[in-house]
Amino acid sequence: MLIVNRSSMVTEFVLLGFSVVWELEVVFFMLLLIIYILTITGNVVIISITWVDHRLHSPMYFFLCNLSFLDIMVATAIAPKMMWDFLSWKKTISVSGCIAQCYFYFFFGTTEFILLAVMSLDRYVAICLPLRYSTIMSLRMSLWLALVSWVGGFFSVLSPIIIISQLPFCGPNVIDHFFCDLEPLIKLSCADTYLLELIEFSLSTVVLLSSLLLTVVSYIYIITTILHIPSTTGRKKAFSTCASHITVASVFYGSAIFMYIVPNKQFSFGFKKAVTLQTAVLTHLLNPFIYTLRNQQVKEVLRDTASHFRSSVRGVR
Repeated sequence: MLIVNRSSMVTEFVLLGFSVVWELEVVFFMLLLIIYILTITGNVVIISITWVDHRLHSPMYFFLCNLSFLDIMVATAIAPKMMWDFLSWKKTISVSGCIAQCYFYFFFGTTEFILLAVMSLDRYVAICLPLRYSTIMSLRMSLWLALVSWVGGFFSVLSPIIIISQLPFCGPNVIDHFFCDLEPLIKLSCADTYLLELIEFSLSTVVLLSSLLLTVVSYIYIITTILHIPSTTGRKKAFSTCASHITVASVFYGSAIFMYIVPNKQFSFGFKKAVTLQTAVLTHLLNPFIYTLRNQQVKEVLRDTASHFRSSVRGVR
């Protein structure tokens, strides 16, 4: 049994981030600030036009609103603290703050993966069962599926975080990362973490692979149905409704499986940090642009909204 001297336990962690000169950190701060502002703006635009324009009042865009909100929350869980650290000589975070950041990042991130699987199910019903779509994907069903995504994300992360909050941290207190990621945080504990690592690996594997399986199976049926559409125009129109989701899902699942499922001891931790940065920051910037540029209906709504705004400005003048 491990006996811990409470007076020797650490009260804060040091985030190493990226070991670069201070001038380069200022450049990184400016880049991250621009990316964060664009992420918030892009996703707020998606949410706003979806709620305002009746043409986007459908289950697909309701789920897209949830995804955009989650993009904002995941980015907010990471970016503000990173920007602060870029300009600060003391890159520290309290133990409770570190655990809270870890929880919210993985809670919102896990919810996104479940929601991506739900969105693939929505596309399956829309393309493979078009005559029954409005009946199956009713408002009640859409709300229920969104709730399942949020509750699933909440409880899948809750157990590991509760265990982590009870762990003793006796030192060292240096986290070789730019945020409180689960793996380096667990390694700093002076207790036996085998059971916790097993639970964390099992939960992440179940969530990732089950949602990935649902997505893959849905798209197998979707692609098979699309290939049986007789007209080229019909096939293109059907595929265009799925192209954005396929692109986003591929980036999400590819990065997450690399980081949390596939053993990657042959890769340096610096490379893994770079992949995490791409997933935690850049992916959430790209999502609104992917859905805007690859979705004809969203582009039409944006054009109409911009045209209406210009007309209103000219009217005021």
